[in-house]
Amino acid sequence: MQDVAMPPEDDLAETVDRILGQGRECEWIEFKENNDDPQEIGEYISALANSAALEGRTRAYLVWGIRDRDHAVVGTTVDPSNARVKQEELTNWLTRQLQPHVYFSFKEVSYLGERLVLMEIAPASERPIRFGTDEYIRIGSYKKKLRDHPDHESRLWRFFDATSYELGVALDNQSLESVTELLDYPAYFHAMRLPLPETRSLIIEALESEKYIRHDTNSGWCITNLGAILFARDMSRFPRLSRKATRVIEYNGTTRTSTRREQEGVRGYAAGFAGLMGYVQDSLPERESIKGAVRETHTMYPELALRELLANTLIHQDLNLGGTGPTVEIFDDRIEFTNPGKPLVAPERFIDSPPQSRNENLASAMRRAGLCEERGSGWDKIASTIEVSQLPAPLVEVTDVHTRVVMFAHRPLSALDGESRLRAVYFHAALQYVSRTPMSNSTLRQRLGLSDRQAAQASRLIRETLDAGLIVPLDPAAGPKAMRYVPFWADPQRQSLA
Repeated sequence: MQDVAMPPEDDLAETVDRILGQGRECEWIEFKENNDDPQEIGEYISALANSAALEGRTRAYLVWGIRDRDHAVVGTTVDPSNARVKQEELTNWLTRQLQPHVYFSFKEVSYLGERLVLMEIAPASERPIRFGTDEYIRIGSYKKKLRDHPDHESRLWRFFDATSYELGVALDNQSLESVTELLDYPAYFHAMRLPLPETRSLIIEALESEKYIRHDTNSGWCITNLGAILFARDMSRFPRLSRKATRVIEYNGTTRTSTRREQEGVRGYAAGFAGLMGYVQDSLPERESIKGAVRETHTMYPELALRELLANTLIHQDLNLGGTGPTVEIFDDRIEFTNPGKPLVAPERFIDSPPQSRNENLASAMRRAGLCEERGSGWDKIASTIEVSQLPAPLVEVTDVHTRVVMFAHRPLSALDGESRLRAVYFHAALQYVSRTPMSNSTLRQRLGLSDRQAAQASRLIRETLDAGLIVPLDPAAGPKAMRYVPFWADPQRQSLA
């Protein structure tokens, strides 16, 4: 995968200076003269990426144009940008063979009058990088198969277990001027309700203390994934994070066959949250009602539920999953929030479970900026607001790699299918349980907008939900009018046996 923009020639020359200043090949540096064998290049990407992770480096390098025996600068004829493998571009072929995908780029640089080619490689961040069927590692200056060195493999996995994606490097080799140009630092100070410092050194100090940036003696100032995801002025300027930008897609009707409009977010999540929220609200259909002679326009969905679901979509995604990002899809009858990754908590326990943040630094920053809850009350607010608005219960769907939450527009009870009715009763029972007021026929009627004369209809819905195993009686011996119900996981008999 190649860079969106080439760095200045002087910066590339300085990078070569630092590499040659090491005086030798090592775990994260390899020199070649003219060897352009695609298989060999792929194996080196795997080996150098894995070794860079072990060595704590923000980049690994392969430099063509350096003589192997004495490391003299001799120039090279290697031309990766025009190289092909069986009619396929070399970069595409390499990307397909590497799993998981890892960032790499080829850059030409004139150095001491000679043409060099510099390949920059990001360190592995989630698991060892495999090329084809094998994972590779550097042992000193030699490339080896990782499986033949179990001690290195074990160390590598321990490193991944202890390293979060958030603190990985989104962009390195940046000057202080570039850092303040790329990150919307005024938005940070505004979000945290702090005065804007008068000097750049104090701004940098604050960003560094938040782990949004850090300094590396070999790579200059580095902007972390956390800093870019939260406060990027333009996500597209961070090539490895561009797919993390939030997409909002509007459809005509209730299917995905006809797209009305699509917009991709530009700013980081914290810097751009208010704008994103406003855009989603402005894109939603409205409904009209007439009270007497007055026609009133109402928003389709409650703002609080929209805000919490949007924040959850950003915060609870699995950032390690590449090639996908958070998505909001708007239909005439519903809105769907999709994020990469399976939830850490079973969907049926969203309301009562204590908070679990997959991305702790991201969640903490969003909470301190007042953009989300981190106390586990977000889903309480979503469910209760939906109930007050008399909307159908939300639907949570989990696929192999995504979590989707669907909020539906208003529908009368008679228009709901059996599954939707069961979900409404279950969510109401769960919400009542965490409110310390178990569900009854009366509370369910209020939730569904049924009159006292429709008690039999509420009883029938309760019976169907009991039969489905989603709720249980709080006291099976209680009389019909005193009967109360709780979610299946709060069954008092099961808890007494535990």
